[in-house]
Amino acid sequence: MLIGLEIMFTCEMERWYVAVGNEPFLTSYNGSFLNTTFPALRNIQNALNDAGVGDSIKATVPLNADVYGSPDDQAYPSSGRFRTDINDIMTQIVQFLSQNGAPFTVNIYPFLSLYGNDDFPFDYAFFDGAPQPVVDRGTGIQYTNVFYANFDTLVSALKAAGHGDMPIVVGEVGWPTDGDKNANIGYAIRFYNGLIPRLVGNRGTPLRPGYIEVYLFGLLDEDAKSIAPGNFERHWGIFRYDGQPKFPLDLTGQNQNKFLAGAPNVQYLPAKWCMFNPNAKDLSKLAENVDYACSRSDCTALGYGSSCNSLDSNGNASYAFNMYYQVQNQDEFACNFEGLATITSQNISQGNCNFIIQILASSSSSLTLSLMAFVTVLLTFLFL
Repeated sequence: MLIGLEIMFTCEMERWYVAVGNEPFLTSYNGSFLNTTFPALRNIQNALNDAGVGDSIKATVPLNADVYGSPDDQAYPSSGRFRTDINDIMTQIVQFLSQNGAPFTVNIYPFLSLYGNDDFPFDYAFFDGAPQPVVDRGTGIQYTNVFYANFDTLVSALKAAGHGDMPIVVGEVGWPTDGDKNANIGYAIRFYNGLIPRLVGNRGTPLRPGYIEVYLFGLLDEDAKSIAPGNFERHWGIFRYDGQPKFPLDLTGQNQNKFLAGAPNVQYLPAKWCMFNPNAKDLSKLAENVDYACSRSDCTALGYGSSCNSLDSNGNASYAFNMYYQVQNQDEFACNFEGLATITSQNISQGNCNFIIQILASSSSSLTLSLMAFVTVLLTFLFL
């Protein structure tokens, strides 16, 4: 991970943010960016100030929610503190953000509370009522969802650092739709249908009632994203790879049934798929050919608990071969695999497991026009 820049803009509040890096203090980075993040933040904000735009453009550092927490023996929001190993650098960053009127930016993912933790109370990850609320022993406040509890833990950590009123921006929140047993469309709908009405209604959290600035993550799936954290990383989009909505989502949060519109005039390659050749005789190299196909395409849907997890061995091979074939724009030579694969005009999708067809490659000009049309449709919807 390098210290990079990203521009975020919120039209309603008329603010611009320059994001310096992304989650640089993850424990998995072993402190690699402890000495570079704050200097980078300071240099960029100072440059904005010197250019005379510092009042409207603020530099901030999107941080993972693991930069703060509660002591193990006092695990409730009001005891929130920054991680002891980064407390000094976090205090410096918070002070600098405050001096420049910049927000604290955090990425909160309730899905990750479930991921890899079968003991986590399942309903607590959503907004429609945990059967047993978590009671903050310090304040007596009852929390029915982990998003509010996580957010208020940060509020407490900021208060302990002397900046309890600092603006907070949730830079990323969302729910993946594949790549794990808890990553599917049904749970994503449940999550968004709980989150969005609360945001639109300016309900806020117990320690921060009112408006919360939140950015959904993400727009489209990313089939080449690192899956080191998990296969779900490639499936955060509310739109599929072809710009079509995965599920009905009313961003008004007011039951107006104004749902997302897909990208118009999407053109696909011919209705052809690459599948395992049932007449193949020598299967000794099947495994290595499947591995080859998956190493050059996206096979995360085959993982445990994912949409294509129930396929048999031949189905797994067909899925891998087809993904590679489509990535290669249906090149005839991309569906051979030493005689183990063959092309078919029959849709070989099974149940919830979709064998995709690649979208037609476009010229740069037509692609730009398509993207402009997609963005126009999306923005028209958002600001109705």
